[in-house]
This record gives sequence, structure tokens and C-alpha cells, in this order.
Amino acid sequence: MIQSTIRMTIPSQKHAEALKIISMVAEQCGAVPGCLSCHFYGDLREKDVLMLTEVWRAEEDLNQHLRSEEYRNLLLVLEMSLKQPEIRFDIISSSTGIETIEKARIQ
Repeated sequence: MIQSTIRMTIPSQKHAEALKIISMVAEQCGAVPGCLSCHFYGDLREKDVLMLTEVWRAEEDLNQHLRSEEYRNLLLVLEMSLKQPEIRFDIISSSTGIETIEKARIQ
């Protein structure tokens, strides 16, 4: 799995436009085969900060998304950012759930 995280700072006068585009990208992304999840967030402390996270089944799925028209629209939003957007692609080789908490708490 690959997790994509984008954190951007959008000026308040462009906020409505950015929200519209990112919401559309997130909605379309969730319906694409290979997309395991897609979430869009606003920061409560920094009102101009928006974050988009996506989890992809495989690199091929992510690459297809990166070449899509929807992603091109997202790149246009990134150009609105007041400062360099933070973009990360993390490869997830495994994940656990509540058992990790239980294991840590019984030790």
C-alpha cells in the first residue's frame, strides 16, 4: 500500500475555489479502482491549511491516478498555495489495529 499526503496553505480569498476542486478530486478518487481510502481535512488551528490523504493498493494504481485529469486539477490547487506544499508518499508494508494497543498496555 502507498499513502499519499498533501498539506497545503491556501490563501483565504482562494479557499472556496480550492475546497470545491479538492472535494471533487476526493469524491472521484474514492470511486477509482485501487483507491482504498481518500480523505480531505481542514486544520482547526491554521484555517488556511488543507490536507488530502489517499491510500492506494499498489504503485500502478497510484501512478494511474497521478496521470489523471482529476490529479491535474489538484496540481492547479497546489499552485495556489502560499508556501511550498508538503507532499509525501509513504510505502506501508504492514499495519495493525487494536492488538498493538493491547500488547503495549499489558507489558
